[in-house]
Amino acid sequence: MTTRPSASTFDAPYRGDLRDDLALALRLADAADAASMSRFDAADLDVSIKADATHVTEADLATEQAIRALLQTERPADGVFGEEFGVTGDSTRQWIIDPIDGTANYLKGIPMWTTLIALSIDGVPRVGVASQPAIGRRWWAATGLGAWTNTPAGEPKRLAVSTVDTVGASSVSFQSIGQWRDAGRLDALERLTSAVWRDRGYGDAWPYMLLAEGRLELVAEFDVKEYDIAALVPIVTEAGGRFTSFDGDDTVSARSSLATNRVLHEDYLRLLHQS
Repeated sequence: MTTRPSASTFDAPYRGDLRDDLALALRLADAADAASMSRFDAADLDVSIKADATHVTEADLATEQAIRALLQTERPADGVFGEEFGVTGDSTRQWIIDPIDGTANYLKGIPMWTTLIALSIDGVPRVGVASQPAIGRRWWAATGLGAWTNTPAGEPKRLAVSTVDTVGASSVSFQSIGQWRDAGRLDALERLTSAVWRDRGYGDAWPYMLLAEGRLELVAEFDVKEYDIAALVPIVTEAGGRFTSFDGDDTVSARSSLATNRVLHEDYLRLLHQS
């Protein structure tokens, strides 16, 4: 089953009620947090290398299995696309899962890793949860219901992107130099980092959440799969931001991403694609 959006865009309104789906996504995140944290920083953590030369741990597998088990009970007719166990089912409703985004951090005992859970309907990510249990943070959103995060006081806080409206005053995260080099985009990265106020490579899902919180104006990366970014789309867009591929298309299948505070999106596209 393809996850490429149809004629609808990531900004298109959704006429259904997503509240139950969002509540389920949050319960899926609870189950995932319990599974992942039970083995985080374990001295005897089992780690192996996949065919694509990336790492996988026992926690990646157990976390995705915990999510799938709950989905099988709660939404047996829905499809699932997970990083570790692939695609099951064939439905216009598909849950897209990255059990541990940032496995390299997880296996090193670095707390900056995230469970990503999305619900895509007719190819458009409509519900998203990003949970970072090792630092006690979670972000969530659904089309038309806003984007939110937890607070130390326990009350949810609504997210909003920044209102910075000049590239020269913006702060960006470019993920890694190696990504841009391998994509043949080092010239674009040099233009970007030379034009902005501040640039950093924060890595993985966290900078997208900083964008949704209004702390960054751009996050861009390459070599990303659907499960790396689908959950981030509704969080960024419901916070008022814009999420496309590097070329400006509304898709999570292009192996690239460009998320911004919206007001600067076209400016960044022009800058990055200068000939």
